[in-house]
Amino acid sequence: MFKIVKISILILVALTFYACDQQKSENISSSSPTENSKPAKTKPVKEVLTKEQQDALTADDVIKTLQEGNTRFLNNDLTERDHSAQVRKSTLAQYPKAIVLSCVDSRVPVEDVFDRGIGDLFVARVAGNFVNEDILGSMEFACKVSGSKLIVIMGHEHCGAVKAAIDDVKLGNITPMLQKIKPAVDLVKYDGQRNSKNQEFVHMVSESNVRNTIKQVRLKSPILKEMEENGEIKIVGALYDMDNGQVDFID
Repeated sequence: MFKIVKISILILVALTFYACDQQKSENISSSSPTENSKPAKTKPVKEVLTKEQQDALTADDVIKTLQEGNTRFLNNDLTERDHSAQVRKSTLAQYPKAIVLSCVDSRVPVEDVFDRGIGDLFVARVAGNFVNEDILGSMEFACKVSGSKLIVIMGHEHCGAVKAAIDDVKLGNITPMLQKIKPAVDLVKYDGQRNSKNQEFVHMVSESNVRNTIKQVRLKSPILKEMEENGEIKIVGALYDMDNGQVDFID
């Protein structure tokens, strides 16, 4: 009799635990997805731009893409990419959307700023983002030969090269380099302090330098000027804000 009672108690305990587990499972399954499930992880981008995709783009499409990429950069929401796969897929050909001329400043990571990956952009860099024969040739290659639809001249706030041009710095090869930027200083009409300590003036010269560089591209490259006039490309300016990472496009 004692054995029967003992067995009955064990069965009752087991049934109680089973019922509790079932109730727990039901509670979990009925809970909201935000509480108990994670969103599906987006797969890393493996593809690179094709010629067909590049051909279908307009300059305005590319500007919109860069603006949207910069918004993701500002929100710390950069696209995850499989760089190894992109390297392999872009080995034999490239069809970038644009060429960006930027300053050499290490605080301006061009591809990251626009959330672009391998094969998306040509990038030329020189202190003060001015043009010379070599950079103009690179732009002609990017647009006329490789099919890019946009040229972006991108300056930035707190630019050391711009400040040096304002203060007329004399140092080695920096001195002749600054001669390419100094016209932008002279173009600014400003009655206040015209030195690098005046951040308002530095900003005005940085923007003037971008506009002057655009002008030089059109003056010194008949190829690019004709392509722009025919609507094949656009040449635009931009300023990168060092304080928050935002890129503002200039007409």
